Amino acid sequence: MCEKYRIPHSQLLGGDGRWTALDRAKALAWAEWQRAVCPECHTRLEEWDDKRGGDPHAYVTDTLRCPGCELIEQERDHVPGDRSGYGVKIQLLPRHQHRDHT
Repeated sequence: MCEKYRIPHSQLLGGDGRWTALDRAKALAWAEWQRAVCPECHTRLEEWDDKRGGDPHAYVTDTLRCPGCELIEQERDHVPGDRSGYGVKIQLLPRHQHRDHT
């Protein structure tokens, strides 16, 4: 939460919002921990390494289909592959907010 709102941990706990030495140490430790997390699967190598207290079978796979992601992928098929499609972003909007369905 602190990273998301860019506030010191002590403020999250009810403090006045001034950064303390402990807040800075916590923020630096969090940043270092985050660098060790795989951006794809969100695990850390030591979680898999039994020599570092991990388990080679620490995780199992699970499959799920997200209807929203499926819809985005289908729409992506209609985006031109040439320069005219550069920068095109596809978003999901609640039906009642979309201009064609109000």
